[in-house]
Amino acid sequence: MNRADKQVQIDELTTKFSDAQAAYLTDYRGLDVEKITTLRTRLREKDTEFKVVKNTLARIAAKATGNEVLVEHLKGPSALALVYGDPAAAAKVLVEFAKEEDALEVIGGILGGGYLDSASLKQLAELPSKDVMRAMLLGTMNAVPGGFVNVLSAVTRSAVQVLNAIKEKKEESGAA
Repeated sequence: MNRADKQVQIDELTTKFSDAQAAYLTDYRGLDVEKITTLRTRLREKDTEFKVVKNTLARIAAKATGNEVLVEHLKGPSALALVYGDPAAAAKVLVEFAKEEDALEVIGGILGGGYLDSASLKQLAELPSKDVMRAMLLGTMNAVPGGFVNVLSAVTRSAVQVLNAIKEKKEESGAA
């Protein structure tokens, strides 16, 4: 590969690093083409690109985009999962695939400028998706006004019950 081709690949990787919300590093040694294709398809559904990279070029691109924390982990055969969608959903796909295929090793990644080791990525994979978390938040937010209405109506109900009890007592004493 000549210098111009290398520069094109570095520029492409730099752009992808800049556009991605997260990048997860894997060791794909031992996976055949069919299994890598299956993984790529699953990740593509989560708006994630799985790309085999040359470590030297990836190091240059990572440094250029402020992702230096990834540089020391670029060793051996490396592939990057560049996440453009939900980082938790992509992590879930990678972790589940690594459970199915022992050959895939999830090394770590970057999210929000910080490094995540493989254990942190597994924890991220256990989180609910963005949509589920939004639904949980909306449910919580809806519960607050509902509870407030119940408290206010309980005060009114109590007042009505007291007035009704007074009325009944007066009717009893008036009838007697």
